[in-house]
Amino acid sequence: MIPRYTRPEMGAIWNEENKFTKWLEVEIVAAEVLAERGEIPAEAARAIRQHARFDAKRIAEIEAEVKHDVVAFTTAVAENLGPESRYLHFGLTSNDVVDTAQALLVRDASRLILDGQRRLGEVLLRRAYEFKDTVMVGRTHGVHAEPITFGLKLANWYSENCRNIARMERAAEEMNVGKISGAVGTFAHVGPKVEEAICAKLGLQPAAISSQVIQRDRHAYYLSTLAVIAASLEKIALEIRSLQRTEVREAEEYFSAGQKGSSAMPHKRNPVGCEQICGLARVVRSNAQAALENVALWHERDISHSSVERVILPDSTILTDYLLDRTRRTIDKLLVYPERMRSNLEMTRGLIFSGQLLLDLAAKGVLREEAYQWVQRNAMRAWEKGEDFRQLVEADPDISRALTPAELGTAFDLKRQLRHVDAIFHRVFGGL
Repeated sequence: MIPRYTRPEMGAIWNEENKFTKWLEVEIVAAEVLAERGEIPAEAARAIRQHARFDAKRIAEIEAEVKHDVVAFTTAVAENLGPESRYLHFGLTSNDVVDTAQALLVRDASRLILDGQRRLGEVLLRRAYEFKDTVMVGRTHGVHAEPITFGLKLANWYSENCRNIARMERAAEEMNVGKISGAVGTFAHVGPKVEEAICAKLGLQPAAISSQVIQRDRHAYYLSTLAVIAASLEKIALEIRSLQRTEVREAEEYFSAGQKGSSAMPHKRNPVGCEQICGLARVVRSNAQAALENVALWHERDISHSSVERVILPDSTILTDYLLDRTRRTIDKLLVYPERMRSNLEMTRGLIFSGQLLLDLAAKGVLREEAYQWVQRNAMRAWEKGEDFRQLVEADPDISRALTPAELGTAFDLKRQLRHVDAIFHRVFGGL
């Protein structure tokens, strides 16, 4: 079943009507290539092109009896052809049609996903520059570390999205293959040249070698790539959820007029969109595991993979497309609070400069271990008693002997910490 939140374009790719349309396209092209090579009459190929039709309801009726979807399909199409029907599916086996047509479906789905990735990249780029110099505290282990900017966080997401685009392009290319090699991959009934010609007309590469099926390492790689994309989107959503916590509140999802956050608590503004992204990313990852299980089949083929792919290929492409769009919309309308970021940055009263202070002491000739002890004893007091770290440092006789007041001021200089932001942006965006 196509989920209700699916973009119409993606949902249409995976409906039954389109699947059978792609099957028929493969059958028609195969007949035309065979006719060009003199292996079936040219008039038969013309008749198949002109009159081959299907009715999904009729296919379902036949399948209920024969218990084989491709047989049901070819039987339903043959009912519209007359005598030329004997040249339909000529020399082919079921997976010559199914696997080759599936490549066409995946290609269409991949184009939409790549489009979604590029659209997400455009929003990330715009908002990264918007907040390039918006200072906030960086956190490691959830604890205040050193200063960053919110733009750097967005730039990091942009860079990861670029890598995911490159991965998706490679994975889509791996799946852009067809096979017309017969029941065990030996071309017993049609030759390799026929396969090459059919694939060329369909815009596919022929698999160098196959059994009855295209090998499922390709599919596993493709689904794993979707899982990586979903994991990256979860990473973004999880960060926004953390920043939206009441005690942090540096950014939050857009909350529209009339929106309700809770049935019981009217004050709630919950990150429900980001929570949905995190939850659905788990589904895409679990589907990648199923794809890995599909790689190993008995001998030249069994059908243990087939039922699985009817679920995981539509679901994973649909979900990835949705997650990309939901993440893009979230970033586009994300509410950002620079004043709160600055307030949180200053919450620990200078502790975030302890690392720079340590380095400056070492640069003045103090042994690192000794300098660490000097800085840490003041830092721990600031933590435990809520005192101002800089004031404690300025009053410390050991530190004040090693650094002049001006040098101490430089150690606590925010601009010094962030002086390479422009260089990082140039690395990520170049001339954009």
